[in-house]
Amino acid sequence: MLQTPSGGAGHGAAATDSGLMSIGTVLNVLRDEFPEVTISKIRFLESEGLIEPQRTPSGYRKFSAHDVERLGHVLRMQRDHYLPLKVIREHLEAMERGEAVQLPVVGRQRDGESASESFEGPTAARIGREELLAAAGVDEQEFKEWESYGLLTPLEDGAYDAEAVTVALLVVELGRFGIEPRHLRAMKAAADREAGLVDQVVAPLRRHRNPQTRVHAEARTKELAGLTVKLHAALVQTALGVRLP
Repeated sequence: MLQTPSGGAGHGAAATDSGLMSIGTVLNVLRDEFPEVTISKIRFLESEGLIEPQRTPSGYRKFSAHDVERLGHVLRMQRDHYLPLKVIREHLEAMERGEAVQLPVVGRQRDGESASESFEGPTAARIGREELLAAAGVDEQEFKEWESYGLLTPLEDGAYDAEAVTVALLVVELGRFGIEPRHLRAMKAAADREAGLVDQVVAPLRRHRNPQTRVHAEARTKELAGLTVKLHAALVQTALGVRLP
């Protein structure tokens, strides 16, 4: 059996040893740990050869407990270690052979720095340029094109916020459907306007002399960011006449 690379067993595996599961059931099992996972994501990972569910005579996918465990490992390595699919596949094959796997660690806020001391800067993980290129699976020229459209911007120290990995992977996946980086400039402009609106609300809190108030500003920023993302998603779904799972 595979050993969990980041601590924690594959969710739901033990409860489903007795039979095969539909893709909808697998989605429900995984969402406890991976709330953002979708059926499309699972199908994409299958198309990349990372899982091989069985098929019924009618063509429906049926997943074993091992498939679900393997999916958990893949999603965990993407989320926690920002690995490209090619590297994840190599790690899974090594783990299947019983070999030890060394996963990269992405550093978070500086040692000894408390949350209140770091309110002026992001406390999320950062990732270097080379690591980001590897995670996205693109070359330097293509990456520079993304930067020219404002889709990715380095921090002052030349590193990137960990969220840049999510952006890069989404740009790659959209490209599979013919949506090029230049087409995404409008989305980036809209995101900047939404961020500016949130910043107007929290700016007075950030400038406050009380450190606790400034820490509160970050919590308020996260809360407003979550609401704007939900509103944006709802507006897009309404405009397209669809409802995402």
